[in-house]
Amino acid sequence: MDPIHGEESSELFQAQAHIYKHIFNFANSMCLSSALQLGIPDIIHNHKQPITLPQLVTALQLPPTKTSHVHRLMRLLVHSNFFATTKIHVNQEEEEEEEGYVLTPCSKLLLKDELITLAPFVHAAVHPVLFTPWQFLGDWFRSNDINAFQTAHGVKMWEFGDQNPEFNNIFNKAMASESQMMRLIVGDCKDIFGELHSLVDVGGGTGVVARIVLEAFPHIKCTVFDLPQVVASSPECENLNYVGGNMFQSIPSADAILLKCVLHNWSDEDCVKILKRCREAIPSKGGGKVIIIDMVINGDQKDEHDIAETKLVYDILMMVQVTGKERNEKEWKKLFLEAGFSSYKIAPIFGLRSVIEVFP
Repeated sequence: MDPIHGEESSELFQAQAHIYKHIFNFANSMCLSSALQLGIPDIIHNHKQPITLPQLVTALQLPPTKTSHVHRLMRLLVHSNFFATTKIHVNQEEEEEEEGYVLTPCSKLLLKDELITLAPFVHAAVHPVLFTPWQFLGDWFRSNDINAFQTAHGVKMWEFGDQNPEFNNIFNKAMASESQMMRLIVGDCKDIFGELHSLVDVGGGTGVVARIVLEAFPHIKCTVFDLPQVVASSPECENLNYVGGNMFQSIPSADAILLKCVLHNWSDEDCVKILKRCREAIPSKGGGKVIIIDMVINGDQKDEHDIAETKLVYDILMMVQVTGKERNEKEWKKLFLEAGFSSYKIAPIFGLRSVIEVFP
């Protein structure tokens, strides 16, 4: 390359920084994971006030030689908005100030003992089983495997989970923790759930979402529908029961069918099959509907940059781990029409995800 000067060289140095930022993005994930492994968010929370670096190292029960390393870890995580710093007085007479670490909204979502916590989700996302397939993405493009997970591990992800109970437990805890986010807003969804008498949560696992819905709308009769081995030992309670089956074959009847983060796991062809079974399970008239909680890719012109990027990354995640994808509104509409539905409406009220009501 010929020598370059001035504005063009500045652009190339900026390009270098951009490249390095993205190729080393994994460092952010691993540093965050290590902070959770050490219990740093909980230590700061339990301290009840800003905590200094020496206090943090002591609470972590680390040798003093690790102090500078903890500082460097926290410096990156503060830059990434997982923690923040504030000035605190350490000597009132001399008015001496020192920095203390405090939680941010992000780290408050990572406290282990809170009802709403994404700590299990972080743990699963960086687990070697889910991290390794990304290293095989290029190989997968040249293979006949259905996804990079199969290229890396030799089996599909669902089969791997069945064969490895320890990983399956980690994955299920992650999905359950993510579902707890619904508590933040489900009570305000009276127009979506309030008029229902019965609801079937398809792929509802251990029933976390169904219980959250019931807490807000206790009059609804909820059924959690999943594979027989998933629901076999689940405890039933008032207005909540469990049914085992296959969503590709039939779904129990109800006023509404709920599909939370289900369809993005599957190909368009499989989604149409699932939606047709949903169509058969709800009333043709009188308020029957399918309630889908999933992402809708809108593009940068409608979403904030971070949200738009996260949706696109999630789309690749679906390509790496399963056979599904994240869809834009046009793609969703195509599925609904092919499955025999007549109309739908989208409400982007769950952060990254939207609620899509689909009507016969």
